Amino acid sequence: MARGLRNGHHVMNQLAVTGYRSLRQLTLPLGPLTLVCGANGCGKSNLYRALGLIAAAARGELVAALAEEGGLPAVFWAGPERTSDASRRGEGRVEGTTRRDATRLRLGFASDTLSYAIELGYRADDQTSAFVLDPDIKREWIWAGGPFHPRALLVQRAGGVVERCEGGRTSPLALEVSPHESLFTAVSDPRDAPEVFQLRRTILDWRFYDSFRTDRGAPARLGRLATRTPALSADGGDLAAAVQTILEIGDGEGLQAAIADAFPGCRLTVDTGAALFRLRLHQPGLLRPLDASELSDGTLRYLLLAAALFSPRLPPLLVLNEPENSLHPDLLPPLARLITTVAERTRVWVVAHAEALIEGLRASRRCSLLRLDREQGATVLPGQTVLDRAAWRWP
Repeated sequence: MARGLRNGHHVMNQLAVTGYRSLRQLTLPLGPLTLVCGANGCGKSNLYRALGLIAAAARGELVAALAEEGGLPAVFWAGPERTSDASRRGEGRVEGTTRRDATRLRLGFASDTLSYAIELGYRADDQTSAFVLDPDIKREWIWAGGPFHPRALLVQRAGGVVERCEGGRTSPLALEVSPHESLFTAVSDPRDAPEVFQLRRTILDWRFYDSFRTDRGAPARLGRLATRTPALSADGGDLAAAVQTILEIGDGEGLQAAIADAFPGCRLTVDTGAALFRLRLHQPGLLRPLDASELSDGTLRYLLLAAALFSPRLPPLLVLNEPENSLHPDLLPPLARLITTVAERTRVWVVAHAEALIEGLRASRRCSLLRLDREQGATVLPGQTVLDRAAWRWP
């Protein structure tokens, strides 16, 4: 297996964001298990969203994703372009100044094999269009290895032109690319630029789990026509099918052990006799198993997390946003054990706020703790040195 590759995927080890909400200028290292924590309002959710925007670029949905957030005016860094030493020390007021540079939002990540960055800004003045606040994709880059160097550049996009770069020469891959279309969807032939398709495949396989619904009408509580499901959907509606898939072709024993770790004496089965698959939880002392529709919110949420983490087809990056929500404190230690076990097999990113979960994850030797803070409204990583930040270079 090539260094920096796992199951054919490029393993991200660094994330960089500039100009997005509170992420004025932030570069973060990523390990096998990256734990992001900090006080409310420190920017944890903004990091989660930034990762989601990179995934949206690979799907060709970045402009739509930004529109759902309110467009560029709502997502750009809202503070001043530059701050004085006095204001950073809290000795003076933060004041706006005439902007010297164009307003830009930048997202990027690095791996040991292939890395990617994208730059967005406002559309050029066009008095004939009502969509002047739509974001334009200004530049994109794919390069070999981690730290950027011009000689490592493989593919670049400037305006509406995507080019292949090789030996100091460039050749066009796509012309007249729409300003809202990423190079991932603009380049049509994998033979011309295999790096584009390799990287797109990796990003598309990232998996995000945020707030599973557990109310009475939650999709996970309902029966559903089922097919083999190696990856739980984002809404958890295919929970029964995902569990049955794990029991048949995945680590069924490990899943049952994880359920028993959280709920002693319990085990899962799936009723496949009718047209609709239904999840059952067997508990000691009861004469019949409980249907998913009968489970408490916390129990159902834990089962959803377990099904996501025991996927027979793990993604190159598994992102969990505050998985502890609605869970009883007694479930946090077994959840931490479950997450650390999965981190032995793939990259895991966890945004957490519950100290019991944080401490459980920190006990793992694979855990990289990123405790964020705010400084003059901007998200920062305390203790990060100039050398740490220099590990990333924007093209």
